[in-house]
Amino acid sequence: MDTVQQDAFAMKELLDEGGEGLTGLARALLEAGVNEMMAAQADAACEATGTTRNGFRERRLETQVGTITLRIPKLRQGAYFPEGLVERWSRVDRAVICAVAEMYALGVSTRKVGRVLERMGADRLSKDAVSRICAALDAEVAELRSRKLPPMRFPYLWVDATYVPCRRGGHGATAAVVTAIAVGEDGVRRVVGLACVDTESCSSWKGFLRGLRERGLSGVQCVTSDAHGGIVRAVRELFPGAAWQRCVVHLERDVIDACPTRAKRAAAGRVLHAVFDEGDPARVRALYQAACGVISSLSPDAGRIMESAEADALAYLDFPEAHRRRIRTNNVQERTNREIKRRTRVVQSFPSEEALIRLVGAVCCEATEDWSSRRYMDPSAIEGLWEGEAAPAPDPTDEQLGRARARLVALSGLDEGALEA
Repeated sequence: MDTVQQDAFAMKELLDEGGEGLTGLARALLEAGVNEMMAAQADAACEATGTTRNGFRERRLETQVGTITLRIPKLRQGAYFPEGLVERWSRVDRAVICAVAEMYALGVSTRKVGRVLERMGADRLSKDAVSRICAALDAEVAELRSRKLPPMRFPYLWVDATYVPCRRGGHGATAAVVTAIAVGEDGVRRVVGLACVDTESCSSWKGFLRGLRERGLSGVQCVTSDAHGGIVRAVRELFPGAAWQRCVVHLERDVIDACPTRAKRAAAGRVLHAVFDEGDPARVRALYQAACGVISSLSPDAGRIMESAEADALAYLDFPEAHRRRIRTNNVQERTNREIKRRTRVVQSFPSEEALIRLVGAVCCEATEDWSSRRYMDPSAIEGLWEGEAAPAPDPTDEQLGRARARLVALSGLDEGALEA
């Protein structure tokens, strides 16, 4: 550890003492070399056309080693521009544009990007100029939102929304950023949809999901989300025949929050963990039904939440065992939302929906590219999802329910008398 710190201090001293000198040397060499090359090209153009040079015009260019001054030759007849060296009308080198866009996508604020470039010697890039450069991300984000999906079926879909501060109508507000992540027949997960909506209403979700279907999302067998009413209605209308899986983590939070005391909340948490830690479908169903009774004893409201959610919370049991732990929660969306929050937190409040979509879209593009290199699920276990229907699970017997209740009562840490009370 001491060696690492010593190396870090030594590097800082090197940068402070000689870094600017080396950067300045590179900047001077680049400027001299580019101007010499333009002068040679202008002389060749004069020889070819029989004209002469007529001075030059200066133009500043932001590069990776700082700001350089270009002395672009002028001709008495005709025109000369170094098309192979710099782009017409551009004041920033393409490499700097890519670096700025990458820093912005990684969650670095525009002011911090400007300070980094100023340290490099680029002294003309304001935060507004950085924002304009970051517009280069728009094409990539637009492609993510509008391109046709690969020609395959997507059995599993996760949808969710996260809220980000954004100015709307000239005043501060909060925008709902909705995203959809799907796993295709190839076993690879990808972000398939992104939108910014006013609110999580049923109509907003229907419009968003309808757009996914129009772009090629088909073969959906299970949609996982939280219990937002708008999502549930939209999923059941637009994906008839697909199961809706209520995220069991959100269900656990709702049940625990409905318990009145800390001791009862802790007991409810232990009971729920025992239910969802079980792998055998028959035992999970027996434990769940027993848990409804145990938790009702702790809190009638929590018990009602459990009873009403049974079919949707246990939908994952009808799918292959290798997929159950992945589809029973919305964790894949929660992790993506945390990354979105981390990247957007530095901005605090976005000036427009376009700026918000630009940054969130960059995060989604990066996630999709990262996921493309590995499989999230085994394709061989996906092949049989569309063959026939799963047989209905039998109801647990009284004996199974009794054993399950006894186990949960023991885990809750409370005796039967306390539960009955």
